[in-house]
Amino acid sequence: MISIAVVAGDPITGEGAVWCLRRYPGLNVLSQEEHRHADVVLMITPEVTEETMLLMESVAARSTSPGMGIVLVTGHIGEAHLLRAVHHGLRGVMWRHDSTYDRIVEAVRAVAEGGAALPPPVQGELVDHLLAVQRDVLAPLGLTTSGLEVREVDVLRLLAEGLDTTEIARKLNYSERTIKNILSVMMNRLGLRNRTHAVAYALRSGML
Repeated sequence: MISIAVVAGDPITGEGAVWCLRRYPGLNVLSQEEHRHADVVLMITPEVTEETMLLMESVAARSTSPGMGIVLVTGHIGEAHLLRAVHHGLRGVMWRHDSTYDRIVEAVRAVAEGGAALPPPVQGELVDHLLAVQRDVLAPLGLTTSGLEVREVDVLRLLAEGLDTTEIARKLNYSERTIKNILSVMMNRLGLRNRTHAVAYALRSGML
């Protein structure tokens, strides 16, 4: 059972959405007083404005559900608002002009399961922003999007290939002491027990 709260820009839209959603099995549409317990918050607004963003931030701040996700049905959302919204739990965006309740419920269920429901243009904006952060912010500091330094990723990749520290040092033109220090600092920072654990962590996290 998915607990869902409806937040709309006007009462008629909100009441209509509540009535329609109650027809779908597996959804528990919460009352206004219970909104903070929602697994998914459905927000409906013609256009995302600063007022919308403040409301979204308030919804996120009051939430008692650690995995709460927001599905937004709107006619337009700008890039600056999009990035702020993602920070506050936005995981689904649907364009108002071609949304149906069947599609909205599909998005709600996807978000409740930890997924996302984003149209291609929104996905493109988020990828472009990620690339810009990597290029303009992380790369000058020698970091990657994983939070690891470039040389840490290089060392882990070679460890995963079965090389020992002597071979890695030779391959990367570092001293063996430097390689050991890179590994030690990284493992302490991430709370990893040993080199095998570090490689496993990197693989699970998609760093390699």
